[in-house]
Amino acid sequence: MKKLILLSLVFGLLLGCSKSSQQLIQIKGSDTLINLVQRLSEVYIEQHQDVGIAVTGGGSGVGIAALIANRIEVANASREMKEKEYEAAREHGVEPVEIVIGIDGLSVTVNSDNPVNSLTIDQIGAIFRGDITNWSEVGGPNMPISLYGRQANSGTYAFFQEFVLDKKDYSQKMMQMNGNAQIIEGIKADKGGIGYVGIGYVFDDKGHVMESLKVLEVAKDASSQPVSPLNAENVKSGLYPIARALYQYTNGMPKGAAKDFIAFELSPDGQKIVEDMGFYPVSGKYLEQNKKAGF
Repeated sequence: MKKLILLSLVFGLLLGCSKSSQQLIQIKGSDTLINLVQRLSEVYIEQHQDVGIAVTGGGSGVGIAALIANRIEVANASREMKEKEYEAAREHGVEPVEIVIGIDGLSVTVNSDNPVNSLTIDQIGAIFRGDITNWSEVGGPNMPISLYGRQANSGTYAFFQEFVLDKKDYSQKMMQMNGNAQIIEGIKADKGGIGYVGIGYVFDDKGHVMESLKVLEVAKDASSQPVSPLNAENVKSGLYPIARALYQYTNGMPKGAAKDFIAFELSPDGQKIVEDMGFYPVSGKYLEQNKKAGF
């Protein structure tokens, strides 16, 4: 059903480009960003009938590869581009420009019946490496731990591996899901489950954490106070230890409709949508970074 909705949305956006005089912006990549950028696109198109926008997912790596091949105007990524990707881009005559459109508190989630409320970064890393396999080892019940994660082409997979698993391999027992929504559904049905998702995916339509789901507080280390990503200030200030920027990449400084759309994403109206979708607006060093990129 979700795939049908996505295909319908893309088709509907493409309808806005049926006239030859209209411009099409093709955006591809991160599944964490797809719902957000789709919503931004819908609002933008309402005000710009001469523009069509096609937004598709596939993962950050897929989006970046499409940009390198010069097949799209904008790549969505929930991680920074790697040096080898920059090298490949330059070999293809592509000069990536990095823009931050929001901030995400990557959320570690468990089933609401699980009595564990907080973990340290080291404990989470050990769990996803497979070094800790039972909840009793971290103060919970005697219950096996089930791991829910993303596939290797996901920027979230790569970010979590680098910053939480200390660049070590995930447990082979981790179930690799297609997207954030699949992870959420898995954990809601599994009392021993644990996963990681973008903060915008833990809320229901009323802005509450979904039923049967719990978002854990995370401590930097054993001597630090656990911090919740549900508090916006914790994420924006960097106090929450698994905060990350949400990126878009273009080939050189964008022009025309693509530039105007990104400017809309970063405008007060666009950043309000970022907040409405459960993420956090660009702030701090990322504002300065965007200014250097021309926004």
